[in-house]
Amino acid sequence: MKRLIALVLLLAFCLQISAQTGDELAAYNDSPSRLRGVIEKYNEDYGILDRFYSAPTSPNRLARFRQLDADWLALLDRQNFDALNAEEQVDYILFRNYLNRAQRERDRFAGQLEEMRPLIPFARSISDLEDARRRLEPLDPAKAAAGLNELARQIAAVQKDVEAGAVPKPKRTVANRAARTVGSLRQTLQRWFTFYNGYDPLFTWWNAEPYKAADAALQNYQTFLLDKLVGIRADDKTTIIGDPIGRAALVAELDYEMIPYTPEELVGIANKEFAWCEAEMKKASREMGYGDDWKRALEAVKQKYVEPGKQPALIKELAYEAIDYVEKNDLVTVPPVARDGWRMEMMTPERQLVAPFFLGGEMIQVSYPTSGMTHEQKMMSMRGNNPFFSHATVFHELIPGHHLQGFMADRYRPYRQTFRTPFSIEGWALYWEFLLWDKGFQKTPEQRVGALFWRMHRCARIIFSLNFHLEKMTPQEAVDFLVERVGHERDNATAEVRRSFSGDYGPLYQIAYMMGGLQFYNLHRELVDSKKMTDRQFHDAILREGQIPVEMIRAILTKQKLAKDFRTNWRFYDGADRK
Repeated sequence: MKRLIALVLLLAFCLQISAQTGDELAAYNDSPSRLRGVIEKYNEDYGILDRFYSAPTSPNRLARFRQLDADWLALLDRQNFDALNAEEQVDYILFRNYLNRAQRERDRFAGQLEEMRPLIPFARSISDLEDARRRLEPLDPAKAAAGLNELARQIAAVQKDVEAGAVPKPKRTVANRAARTVGSLRQTLQRWFTFYNGYDPLFTWWNAEPYKAADAALQNYQTFLLDKLVGIRADDKTTIIGDPIGRAALVAELDYEMIPYTPEELVGIANKEFAWCEAEMKKASREMGYGDDWKRALEAVKQKYVEPGKQPALIKELAYEAIDYVEKNDLVTVPPVARDGWRMEMMTPERQLVAPFFLGGEMIQVSYPTSGMTHEQKMMSMRGNNPFFSHATVFHELIPGHHLQGFMADRYRPYRQTFRTPFSIEGWALYWEFLLWDKGFQKTPEQRVGALFWRMHRCARIIFSLNFHLEKMTPQEAVDFLVERVGHERDNATAEVRRSFSGDYGPLYQIAYMMGGLQFYNLHRELVDSKKMTDRQFHDAILREGQIPVEMIRAILTKQKLAKDFRTNWRFYDGADRK
């Protein structure tokens, strides 16, 4: 009998160990979605085609990608949506939304090429050379030389026509886009020439001089476009031009990002939030002894910068203050590797022209003056990166902001990074500015001034970026707006606007901070303030779903029933007072 009891106890122990092992392993794995393999294969197909069709202006590239989108949309259409599980339905909607948007963007790009055609009628001849090279078609060196000779002649002729007014004068923004495209075409031609040059002696004999002439013609024409039509020097890295997309494209982008508001409504929300910030600024200003003149309080805060060489130590201190705070208050799980694995680098003076504060993620990049800057540049940088401004931005960039979110996105449902959106990425980081404000993380009036400065900045970004794309505001007016309404240093304001309109960020990127933050903030009210989830449960759950549109995260957490033809409908802004 004793042996039987011992055997039963041993069996029970083994089963318990097995269950614990299974539970532990389950924590390392996502719930399965059959769409994951579909999305990953699409990305591989896209990647190989993107590398093959290396001429950006090629009509063949455009046609092949249109076919790719259509093929994968057809696959989705063949699926029984109702037979998919909840995870798969979310992935289905995200993927279909992504492909539909890709089709729209290709149409928009084709429209931009058509708009530039009078300025670059020779583009097709260059992209055809690269396409033929990619297909490894036989090349006749003598014919290639004749083609290059004709190309140089055609470029020179177009330049003369533009100068003589025979070509209708384009908008400055279109001319700037055309100049950038000429630079891209020059790179395409260089790749084509380099492939053959020296490896095929007959090619080099025929084409060395014609290529030099064609390359020089492209370079001269790009300089001409910038000088005569755009009004800047070819080496100008400071003037801001931009390329407004117009209201229709803005509305289409908002639909893709699942933001069911018009551009005008979003500007209205930004103005309302800005008014709240000004009221709070006045409260902090009174505590500092400046009455309602909050700009004097702001100036006093800016003067409290650290001396050169001390900024890295300050950033480290602020980073661990925030990490300790979220852990001590049980707000979110911080994996030890994430806590200890982030890095810091200083930004170059050139990089600070577009990023005058911080860039974040696993590596926080810090802006602070270098010895070679002018005195005015040094002072603006130190004033704009004072400890109180930094107090509200270091955690935005690291933990619990960008670094923690990126760390988790790499480990849970990484295939969803195809659908990552700034409304989730920047929205998450800004949401923590909202939440930590509510929880009293900013203890002094100076810290509150620093936090409010950034919140006002996010409001201003919505106002100036949407008005720019609606062609109601110029880049210079945007700079003035940041200086006069928010209190930016002028160089820093210029860098912010340059970053917004340089083409490296999408047209909605700057509105994504505040609007994405408001989405997460509203969702926190819905699920945490109602006691359906704790702070830690809420935040940990979000971090495991990927950097996808917030409305989709809401659908997952609330177990919302989804339809195949889902359209955005969550009017998340209720205008409720902040704490």
